[in-house]
Amino acid sequence: MRDDLLDPRAVLLHESAPDRTAAIRRCGRALVDVGAVGEPYIEAMLERERSISTYVGEGVAIPHGTNASKGDVVRDAICVVRFPGGVDWDGMRVTLCVGIAARDNGHVPLLAALAEILLDPDRARALREAAEVSDVIKELTA
Repeated sequence: MRDDLLDPRAVLLHESAPDRTAAIRRCGRALVDVGAVGEPYIEAMLERERSISTYVGEGVAIPHGTNASKGDVVRDAICVVRFPGGVDWDGMRVTLCVGIAARDNGHVPLLAALAEILLDPDRARALREAAEVSDVIKELTA
């Protein structure tokens, strides 16, 4: 994965959220805070979640906006937000969210790269258990 996609400020390892909506809002806020997206993108992430769950298994969700929200994306980026206490995700327990913002079709290679990492049990575990921002960056850009 391109190493310019992940701003270290968008790696949050000790977050908590009472529910899936709050967790998605936290991911969206991380993307806004690093200048990757405009404020409306957060609502688009929630809209996407209402249409189809972004839970991908192994305690991981990949929230992202709708196709209509691509105009709110300033630059392709991801955020990594860990919820050590877990968040109920429609009956599943999510501890790691990887939020995606991509212009045009930039989400396709991003999702492919994430899938490659998450399908490797050792790398997925390393990402879920990373204690330092540098560990997350290393795992995602290896």
